[in-house]
This record gives sequence, structure tokens and C-alpha cells, in this order.
Amino acid sequence: MTETLHIIGGGMAGSEAAWQAANVGVPVTLHEMRPKVGTFAHQTGNLGEMVCSNSFRSDDSEQNAVGLLHWEMRQAGGLIMATADTHRIPAGGALAVDREPFAETVTAKLKAHPLISVEYGEITALPDDGHWIIATGPLTSGGLAAAIQAETGADALAFFDAIAPIIHADSIDMSKAWFQSRYDKGETEAERTAYLNCPMDRDTYEAFIDALLAAEKTEFHDGETAKYFDGCLPIEVMAERGRETLRHGPMKPVGLTNPHQPDIKAHAIVQLRRDNALGTLFNIVGFQTKMKYGAQTEVLRMIPGLEEARFARLGGIHRNTFINSPTLLDGQMRLKSKPNIRFAGQITGVEGYVESAAMGLLAGRLAAAEIKGETVDTPPPETATGALITHISGGAEAKTFQPMNVNFGLFPPVDLKGGRKNRPARYKAYTDRAKELWLKWLGTTD
Repeated sequence: MTETLHIIGGGMAGSEAAWQAANVGVPVTLHEMRPKVGTFAHQTGNLGEMVCSNSFRSDDSEQNAVGLLHWEMRQAGGLIMATADTHRIPAGGALAVDREPFAETVTAKLKAHPLISVEYGEITALPDDGHWIIATGPLTSGGLAAAIQAETGADALAFFDAIAPIIHADSIDMSKAWFQSRYDKGETEAERTAYLNCPMDRDTYEAFIDALLAAEKTEFHDGETAKYFDGCLPIEVMAERGRETLRHGPMKPVGLTNPHQPDIKAHAIVQLRRDNALGTLFNIVGFQTKMKYGAQTEVLRMIPGLEEARFARLGGIHRNTFINSPTLLDGQMRLKSKPNIRFAGQITGVEGYVESAAMGLLAGRLAAAEIKGETVDTPPPETATGALITHISGGAEAKTFQPMNVNFGLFPPVDLKGGRKNRPARYKAYTDRAKELWLKWLGTTD
């Protein structure tokens, strides 16, 4: 094998693409601009660094589309899922990881692979020949973004992604907070107590909303338009949509009992999730924010239990770019105008760590097959991976294309009646069908 697959971007998608291609015998050069060229959100030069949440969300492969995607990637020998399993920390029914050793392990495994070389430096032009995958994610550098825009002739689509704050555990007042997962979900005691909960009464909640709405926010540059992805809305934007919005979102007071005041039902509850294996850091769940730093510390310390909070990282906001994949990519994830280039990951318009890694997995396999002179079809749309690629390569409406998490609404329907009461059976039918078809697809590609 003399032809090399070049991958730009060492995040979730690029790392997974490199692993998949190298494991079928294709030499890979992985190009990563960090740490030579940094970004607003990244803290290190590690591959696979997690910059927002440390959660891969639900791990339920029978009732949840994200959990099904986890299952598919594990069956395909995915690097990201194997590493996540190694560094898993309690998070109820979710899969959360200790982010620093996770990225360190991804980096070490890729660098140790005999067919993978890592080159550090920024690439700002689209290559005219060779086999390439662009997996630069939401923080694509300005030079490369301009080259993509010039090639496609389309305006860069953009929304703004907000990061949640991280707090030192020993600064949380445990006389007010307590450990409990919603509805005590989880098979172990660690899972059932994976979240820290901070309760609010009505007056505290109303004062918190007032402060949130009045706080100084990050301003956008001239010409920038804030088009947020609904799954990652800043808490201020949620509050602006209605004073009760947060109580029906990340602050919903359900499935939890305050052991300090078991007879009093909280009006709202703020949850924090462990951010590392030591349990020394916690992130505030769903509290992505664009408040300025000074305002963040003032407003967030209004939360009962966080009055003396010390912040390991404050929240922030960054531009998140993605291409209009339904118009620009073919069914093999290739750029129609330059078919030697594939796109993968969040830049294609999928949203989330797992979805990004899954598109990297698929792009790596498709590119490797092409280099080896083989033809590989994309997975059936009844699978989670297939549903995503179908969506971004033509299933979505191009005029209104926006980033999308995997969900059963992207799957061809199953023929089950019964409405809401039959939802568990319907979801099980989706996942059973997907697993059978995924294993058949893997059998044709391995």
C-alpha cells in the first residue's frame, strides 16, 4: 500500500477516521494544527480533546438512538468508544468520561499505531490531489474555512456554541447540595448518585432569572448572527424565551428528593455532573453560557450550595461552522466539486461527540476502501450511522439545514401501532432492526 490517506483535524471524527483506515492497512497522516495554532475552546494539543461537556449522553442501546450509535461504533472496533469505556465515570444512565486521560489515551493509541503519523501545523488550502478527509469540526481555522467557502461558492453557515462552567468540588456547600441521579437511575450506587443537586425555592429562582437576564453578555462581531443549536442553548437565551423555560429544561425539579429537606419540594434544581474520575471537578449540566466572566461568577454563586464556588473553567462561547452537506457532498461523503476530499464530523452538520466520531468512522472506512480499489456502500438508513449519513447527504432540506443529533425521527418508521403507550416497543423495534442490519453491513466491510 503506497497511497496515504490524509486527515485534517484530530478531534473525535479525525481520530476515529485515522484509526479505522489504519486498521484495514491504509497508511494515514493525521494533520492537527494544535498546539501550534490554538482555539478559543481547546486547552491542550491532545487528539480527541473534549471542549464542552464530558458526556456522550445515553448509553441505552435498546431505547435510545444515541445509545444505539454507541453500540454500532463498539461493534466496528471504534477507538473513541473503547477509550470512553476505559475512562468511564458515573453518570446515571449516561456515558460520561474523565476528559483528560481520555484525550491522552486517544493520542497515545494513535501515535503508537504503526500506520499512523501525526503532523502538527495548520493547513489553509484545499488539496487538488491525493486522498483527504477534512474533519476540522466547529472550530475550523479561518484560512481553511475561507478556502472551503471559496471552493463551494456558498456562504459559510454558522451558529454559536456555548461551554458550561466547571467547579472545584471542594468549594460546593454539601449542607445544601446532595448526590442523586434523577429517579435514582443506574445499576450501581455510584451511578445512582452520579449528580450533585442544588435546590432553589421560588424566590431564589425568580431572583436568579432576573440576574441572568440582566447580566453582561458576550457581544458578537459585526455581521455575525447568533443561530444557536437548540441542544446547546446558552442559559440566558433559554431564560429569554420565558421565565419558566429553565424549569422545564436543565433545572427541572423532578425525580429528586432533597435529604436536607425531604418534605419540601424544590421549585427548581441545578444539577452538576462529575467531570473527572477523581471527583474533584464538576460541570453544571446544561449551563452553557455567554455571560462575561465577572457576571458568571456573580450569577452562578446565587445558586444554593455554590455561594463560595471556585471555578476551574468559566463558560464561554465560540463560533461553530458547518457546511451545507445536502448540497455539497455526495453519498460517499465526498465534496462534489473535489471528490478527492471527504468531509467528516461536526463540520458536516451532525451535532455531538458521538455523532461526529461516527461520521469519522464512516469516512475513514469509505476512504480506505476507495484507496484499496474496493467499493463499499454506506450503511442502511435503518441503522443509526446510516440515518445520519442519509440525513446529511440529501435527506435533510438544504434550505433549512441545521446541525442534528441522532434521533429516531431520522430512521425509516417501523410499523407498530399504539401511540405513546407503545413507545418502548417501537424504540426496541428500531434498535433490533438496526443492530441486525449493522452487523450485516460490517460483514461486507471488514
